[in-house]
Amino acid sequence: MKKSLLALIPFLTACAGEPPQNIGIQNDRLAACPASPNCVSSFESDEEHSIPAIAASLEQIEQVLLTMDAANIVEAGDNYLYAEFTSRLMGYVDDVEFLYDPARGVSHVRSASRLGHSDLGANRKRIESIREKLK
Repeated sequence: MKKSLLALIPFLTACAGEPPQNIGIQNDRLAACPASPNCVSSFESDEEHSIPAIAASLEQIEQVLLTMDAANIVEAGDNYLYAEFTSRLMGYVDDVEFLYDPARGVSHVRSASRLGHSDLGANRKRIESIREKLK
């Protein structure tokens, strides 16, 4: 039994994927979503990828993330917050970024899967869950 579990470790860690190279603020924006349907962003305008910015500060969002078991805050700055969310079963990692816009009083958001094509709406559901917890 132990041998079969140990054999799964390389497979499960492979689900995490490599951190993307386009994480962070680029020209006062978050990176664009890829063509695949496993990403949402408040900077996108097409129906598949677009999601509204969150009416909250980064401090408020950070407090919500700290209550979420799957979240790991990687970077927190004055106007930028980056977290990784890891799925329980397979260990898939999604990268979630927030960029605060003080002029509008909102935090822009981008949530994207590292691997695969479809996320079955997981990134959109996560952001809407965060938005709901902020109410």
